[in-house]
Amino acid sequence: MSVFSSLTNRIFFATATLAVLLTSVAIYFVNRAVTAQAQSDLRRGIDEAASLVNEYRRILFESFGRDARFIADLPVLKASVSDHDPATALPIAREYQNQLANADLFAVADNQGRVLARVGPSEAPDEALKSVLLTGRTNITETEAFWAEPRGILLVEAVPIWIDPVQPDVLGTLILGSRLGMKQAASFKQLTDSEIAFGLNGQIRVATLPEPNWPALAPLLARPGVAAQVTLDGTDYLGYALPLAARGVEGQPMALVLRSQTERLRFLRQLHTYLALTAFAAVLAATLLSYAIARTVTRPLGTITSAMREMAASGDLSRRIPVAPEGRWQDEDARLLATTFNAMTDSIARFQREAGQRERLSSLGRLSTVIAHEIRNPLMIIKTSVRSLRREDATPAGIRAAAGDIDEEITRLNRIVTEVLDFARPIRFELDATDVNALVEDAVRAAAASGPALPVGVGVDLDPTIGPVTTDAGHLRQALVNVIGNAIQAMDVKLAGLGADAPGATSGTPIRVQTSRLDNRRFIILVSDRGPGIAPEDLPRVFDPFFTTRRTGTGIGLAISRNIIEGLGGRITVASTRDRGTDVRIELPVDSRSA
Repeated sequence: MSVFSSLTNRIFFATATLAVLLTSVAIYFVNRAVTAQAQSDLRRGIDEAASLVNEYRRILFESFGRDARFIADLPVLKASVSDHDPATALPIAREYQNQLANADLFAVADNQGRVLARVGPSEAPDEALKSVLLTGRTNITETEAFWAEPRGILLVEAVPIWIDPVQPDVLGTLILGSRLGMKQAASFKQLTDSEIAFGLNGQIRVATLPEPNWPALAPLLARPGVAAQVTLDGTDYLGYALPLAARGVEGQPMALVLRSQTERLRFLRQLHTYLALTAFAAVLAATLLSYAIARTVTRPLGTITSAMREMAASGDLSRRIPVAPEGRWQDEDARLLATTFNAMTDSIARFQREAGQRERLSSLGRLSTVIAHEIRNPLMIIKTSVRSLRREDATPAGIRAAAGDIDEEITRLNRIVTEVLDFARPIRFELDATDVNALVEDAVRAAAASGPALPVGVGVDLDPTIGPVTTDAGHLRQALVNVIGNAIQAMDVKLAGLGADAPGATSGTPIRVQTSRLDNRRFIILVSDRGPGIAPEDLPRVFDPFFTTRRTGTGIGLAISRNIIEGLGGRITVASTRDRGTDVRIELPVDSRSA
């Protein structure tokens, strides 16, 4: 049976599914909105951090350019360069390098390309310095360059030393350099709350992240201005690369700003957990509410179903459903159904009483007709026999014949009265352990003994696996004798039509009685004959009282048999084909006490 065959289950599943669906949709949209907002905040934060780094780059370069042009215009520096004397240029370089806080390199070169002096912790070689020197006459006001160092990048600003800017004959070149190293990266990290890395020529030179992660960051340098994701040690980062040069130069330096998505979105996992718990609580509450609603809707039906089940078990069709008094929380639907059901049972009880009365009157009419018909013939025979006895010329042989007819008809009248009484009075069963196979054999012998004079073969096929059963042996034997007797009489009619001497008329076993086990709780007795069969129009009426197709029958035998079988908790059915025979199937419980 499907779970959806119950109205309670259908209502419960429908309301619970709707509640789960609505809750799931709400949770989905909340999760989606919160995640999108968190992603937006993360991107906005990394853009702000990149803007801070870019602003620092701009201020640094502008400061370097301004300081370099101011120092390059000092007469003392011009004089030292004009002399081409390193001894004169070195003290001046030291003095001004000490005055510049961010100068990791202070170098002076003459117009012949020779470095006169260099001071500062920078490790850039002189060959690198010569690449930015300015000589001859030029209008270039400054030159930017970037050099890789073991743990950082050197940002270089080179300006010409002129005698007169109107006629720009270069006396030499002033070179200032500032390093982007771990100190600057850590400072940026504190300022922007982000991880910082500096790269040059496709390689990371310094970063606030552990050095084993630097190769994984290098691909981001090739995508400036684009936010990209990268995973480092199981942590997802959103990285943004921006150029440090104000204009395109060879060996463009890059700054990487990274923020941890895992860290930033950690609160989302907590939020998802809270939402999941909330959804679970909501679904649980919705499920319980759905079940309560389903039970409320189907409770009146359940009450009626229970009452009808009890009616079927007890046979009391007048059972009523108690109706609760009206109240604030009284279920009006349940009250209406109970009232309607009680009205229906009252009508059924009234109809039963009327039908019972009509049935009794009808049965009394049919019974009186049958009794009148059945009794009239014996009475007429008895009356004729009595007249024979009164004759003065009656012979002893005639007297004996008349007495025999009177005795036979009195026996017939007694049988009629007995059958009518058996049908009319209720059956009282006495259940006890019985051997069914032995009972069947005894019923076959009894039916054959009271059968017609023509010999009719009765075959018995008994199932030895049927053990003792609990039933009323006497009444069951009576029912079997009636059924087997009908089969014998049917064969007698057929044999009478064929003639006793017809070939094969009495050969074989035209009647068979079989027993077999149906299951652990029921067994079957089957009575089959090869008689003339029953007409299709008569088959539905074979169990009706007083219905018979035989001239001398009362039609009560099968009706009594059905009452006995059904009283024992069994069922009797008849299948017949015209001119081919009839099968009577009796199905009984192994233990009639539990039927």
